[in-house]
Amino acid sequence: MARLLATWLMSALSVMILAWLLPGIHVSGFGGALVAALVIGFVNGLVRPFLQLITLPITILTLGLFWLILNGICLALADVLAGDAFNIDNFGWAFVGAIVLSLVSGLVHQVFARGTRA
Repeated sequence: MARLLATWLMSALSVMILAWLLPGIHVSGFGGALVAALVIGFVNGLVRPFLQLITLPITILTLGLFWLILNGICLALADVLAGDAFNIDNFGWAFVGAIVLSLVSGLVHQVFARGTRA
């Protein structure tokens, strides 16, 4: 349970950093980042695998590059589901935000996961 909570907090921190880095993405404080992290996790866990399955032919045709667009779609969907806690100005910001969030989240988890391994 503690590991799940730590992952959620690190994801919320990643969303806060994302909103700080990109002017087209807005979060209503750390509480909003917690909501956004929860919604993004929900979308990535339940909706994204289904979308990956139905878009597999186009993904193969584009040699995997369509997954970048799919990540942007998932982040835009998280914007819709999160309400006022998390807002993205347009799909361009969602596309860029998905790429940056992936990098920031990986970095945050790398930095903070060192202290949790024992």
